[in-house]
Amino acid sequence: MKPFGLWQRIVLLVVIAFGVVWALPNIARDLPWPNSDFAPGKRLSLGVDLRGGAYILLEMETSGLLIERAQGVTSTVREVLRTNRWRVSSLSLIADDSSASGNTSSSNAEVAEETQAVRVVLLPSVPVDSFLREVREALGPDLDVVADQSSGLAEITIRYTPDAIDTIVKNALNLSIETIRKRIDETGTTEPVIQQQGFRRIAVQMPGVTDPERVRGLIGTTAKLSFHLVNQGGALTGRVPADSVRLPSSDEYANDYVVFRAPIVSGESLQDASATFEEGRPIVNFRFDTEGARRFGKATSENVGRLLAIVLDDQIISAPRIQSAIQGGSGIITGNFTVDSANDLALLLRSGALPAPMEIVEERTVGPSLGADSIRAGVAASLIGFALVLVFMSLWYGRFGIIASVVLLVNIVLLVALLSLLQATLTLPGIAGIVLTIGMAVDANVLVFERIREERATASSFGAAIDAGFARAFGTIMDANLTTLLATIILYATGSGPIRGFAVTLSFGIICSLFTALLLTRFLLATTTPRAQLAGR
Repeated sequence: MKPFGLWQRIVLLVVIAFGVVWALPNIARDLPWPNSDFAPGKRLSLGVDLRGGAYILLEMETSGLLIERAQGVTSTVREVLRTNRWRVSSLSLIADDSSASGNTSSSNAEVAEETQAVRVVLLPSVPVDSFLREVREALGPDLDVVADQSSGLAEITIRYTPDAIDTIVKNALNLSIETIRKRIDETGTTEPVIQQQGFRRIAVQMPGVTDPERVRGLIGTTAKLSFHLVNQGGALTGRVPADSVRLPSSDEYANDYVVFRAPIVSGESLQDASATFEEGRPIVNFRFDTEGARRFGKATSENVGRLLAIVLDDQIISAPRIQSAIQGGSGIITGNFTVDSANDLALLLRSGALPAPMEIVEERTVGPSLGADSIRAGVAASLIGFALVLVFMSLWYGRFGIIASVVLLVNIVLLVALLSLLQATLTLPGIAGIVLTIGMAVDANVLVFERIREERATASSFGAAIDAGFARAFGTIMDANLTTLLATIILYATGSGPIRGFAVTLSFGIICSLFTALLLTRFLLATTTPRAQLAGR
């Protein structure tokens, strides 16, 4: 039998030691294990179905996002017209679905019906070529500018390209994930899992959440804050001027307000917010950055005595009268707050606004008792599976079977260590992957042992039979495991949530199985078999 070299022995011992050290904190949880990026002490992260908690699937409403972008395009076109003193017949936003044709991706097709375009009808006095040239220069390559002169007047349609829409939505989704993560982290929720799902959806798992309703409100709120002057003249006439908009008040006993559309300061200038008390009432303190403080101070100094509306998600939460200029960039928000609502508002303002509204399309809550039952059932299934394998292998293969059982135990230890090190989230389907790994790991040993039995009839020695058995079983073992590994990669790429958890656990289990079956089993056979027996038949 081919001897094991020193480096092979060192690799085996180091890997097994790694597995034991990194897997042990999951068993001895009460010991003071260190916890850093490069030290053992990390434990398996349990999913919502095992630990209990909440699962929420959010979908980003891209229509408002694209309308906002189209309004920015409109402002740029108006600036071009103003600079050149050109007058047009009309300038408007339109819903446009022409981007759905041609070779657009499926992701773009999802928002094609929501794509907003800008349409400009030029008067005959406006030079079409000059207008097109200047508009293209001002807007850049992300927009298509198309002219149609079939009706006599030049109709210009400006829309974002499919690739630009794709980029806009992706960037907004990434920003939404970071904003939601900030909000959840501030609630004290540990080990949340926040992942993109599909083109415009975000899956949020919050293990151990005790108040899912509060967290649901926090992550589903856009929290777009702005400060507007109240148009009292428009309110008195009963008509809403073109530069104003009527917004409802969050106080059910207060009237609606007519406010100017253009904010004096937006929430993007907000630097910090915190909940506190004033005269026994909960309030929210806020502070602007340097530019926001300058604009806020200038606006309040020029409008003393007027009402200032504080708008959150198109709803007025407070409309105090400006008593004096507010310098220094800080102020307070008052309203009918409770302690919890003031804390939540401060948290929303600190974390920033979502770039687009989010709609909750799916929600599940799992109690901790149900999660504990799932853990017990999964652990019981794993132990029963391991015990049955141990009994069968020991009865059928004798000493070889005991070696296979030891290898299987090491395989599970390595799998748990790898999952702990990479902080993969273990779910109930993940436990199913561990149970399946037990069967697949011992299957490789069965192939090797059967090959060794066949080779003993013709081999010159027992050691030669072991070498031949491993050599001839190698192809079959690799083929079976790599095929399954390819299937898990496809599952991970096309699946989501629990399916991905199953794929991750099973793929790690396959990697550990290949290592233990091809190296550890052979090493144990070589070291536990007497030399005289290896030399003989």
